[in-house]
Amino acid sequence: MQVIGFCRFSYPGTGGFQVEHESVAAREAYLYAPRRLNERFANFECLCLPGLKAQTDPDFTFLILIGDSLPDAALDRLRALVADFPQARIVARPPGPHRKVCQEVINAARDMAQPCLEFRHDDDDAVAVTFVETLRAAAQDCQALTGRHRLVGFDWNRGFVGRADARGICADPTVTPYWGVAQAVAVQPRVAQSIMNFGHNKINQFMPTVTFTDPPMFLRGHNDHNDSRQKKHVKPVALPRLDADGEAEMKRLFAIDADHIRTVFA
Repeated sequence: MQVIGFCRFSYPGTGGFQVEHESVAAREAYLYAPRRLNERFANFECLCLPGLKAQTDPDFTFLILIGDSLPDAALDRLRALVADFPQARIVARPPGPHRKVCQEVINAARDMAQPCLEFRHDDDDAVAVTFVETLRAAAQDCQALTGRHRLVGFDWNRGFVGRADARGICADPTVTPYWGVAQAVAVQPRVAQSIMNFGHNKINQFMPTVTFTDPPMFLRGHNDHNDSRQKKHVKPVALPRLDADGEAEMKRLFAIDADHIRTVFA
């Protein structure tokens, strides 16, 4: 079965952000600000890409949606980061309605005559190196369910919330359902709706879902430029710094290398 992952990398669409802007130009200025963009790249390189590149099942496509206005230097940097990641496809689109553009990009990569597994992924999150293999096995186990419904959601709710910095990794275990990371949707043939047509925390309002609590399947990035952290009155989250054993666990689960993090974030 075809598996497609989807990531927005500073795409200046309309809608799709908890923090809104008065114009596309204002959104682009916010997204492309050097300090913010540098942090996105650091997290993308250190947290997001390692586990995807190390998937035990490499048979998937990973779409990276960018704006056609992304600065040339940033585009070159992005291309360099995925040069050794054959599953990655960078797709540039002009600003447009967020859900519509995401749906179009995903469906353009699909064989619409066949069922598909789609997962969403933020550029500062990580999934376990076994995620695609585990997702494919879950869909196989749930064939009776997916055969009766246009859309079926899959959600792995055990993982970590974490932050990378110049000293390494701070992280804490969590069990949080429908968080949007390690989440997927099985889509039947000729169904045009995609995983990006639904809010990640509301998919169980629109389709049957199957939830898995073991094993740990994600690390959700926590940093100053999370969209969800830009509103007023957002409380800081205290995360303990990992020791050598904790860093080894991050490498085993997500292929995240704490020494590389220290180099990049330094």
